[in-house]
Amino acid sequence: MSNLTTLGIDLAKNKFQLHGVDHTGKIVCKKRFGRESLVQYMAKISPCLIGMEACGGSNYWARKFESLGHEVKLISPQYVKPYVKTNKNDANDAEGICEAVTRPSMRFVPIKNVEQQDIQMIHRIRSRLISNKTALSNQMRGLLHEYGVVLPQGTASLRKRFLLVLEDKKNDLSEMSRDVFYDLYSEYLELSEKVSVYDRKIEYLSQTDERCKRLLSEPGIGPITATALVSSIGSGETFQEGRHLSAWLGLVPRQSSSGDKIRLLGISKRGDRYLRTLLIHGARSVVQASKRKTDRTSVWIQRLVSRCGYNKAVVAVANKNARVAWALLSNQTNYIENYGFHNA
Repeated sequence: MSNLTTLGIDLAKNKFQLHGVDHTGKIVCKKRFGRESLVQYMAKISPCLIGMEACGGSNYWARKFESLGHEVKLISPQYVKPYVKTNKNDANDAEGICEAVTRPSMRFVPIKNVEQQDIQMIHRIRSRLISNKTALSNQMRGLLHEYGVVLPQGTASLRKRFLLVLEDKKNDLSEMSRDVFYDLYSEYLELSEKVSVYDRKIEYLSQTDERCKRLLSEPGIGPITATALVSSIGSGETFQEGRHLSAWLGLVPRQSSSGDKIRLLGISKRGDRYLRTLLIHGARSVVQASKRKTDRTSVWIQRLVSRCGYNKAVVAVANKNARVAWALLSNQTNYIENYGFHNA
């Protein structure tokens, strides 16, 4: 296999399909391996370019193959699909990956190291806990409604009034229902404490990582957004410029253009929805705070609101924040207020 130059691997849990070609594009490898035999095979062959879809386990295998001397690139599955010929199966998928990874205009997904995956794991667990907590609070309100008790929305009102409702003997709650509601409230408090534990973990990570500290200096980016950005893009070396990052996050308009007729639609919403949501929430706070400020950036935001509307202005600020975040990470600098206006 010394003439093998490019290898496409279709990943799975236990079985892996390989498709390799030489420098002329001739097929020299078309094999199927298990987990252990795959590592042994990759250790024997000469270093080559390896393409894989960005999916579950892809970061682990990328690090594994890089340690063996290979060059590894991860591709989003939507970019591989056009290169898959006829029917979909493992062999055709591996062939499509092998062809896609050689395209000069192909865009690749950054490979995460172990530290990035640790941070991402904390964020995912925290998101699940918040979802469980929200679902439980909605169930508590809904069950109380069946007994004629209506509580306002919001965490504060639930914490403040729930025990008062259970202690009120004048309502229609039975003794059995009160016992069940006490159990639900205990579960709610337990979930709240678990969320707080992960919040403290994220706060600690944001204060100990130099990249997160740089991002924290930017308005609209807090510990959660900063750590999420670092876990997703690292130092931003995968992106050539900030515009590529904002496009990867889905913060740019979709197009439906032809000839001289240009039609811009809503934002594409591609990429990481969780990270895009955090940036938009942070941008919303920046837009709100700009009403009380008179610096040039705040004045620009208010003009944007009056010209485009509130929601479009929020997305525009989120787009700008993403591009600034890329500059801070790639250039290893801190945020300078009104930088773009000083150099205008």
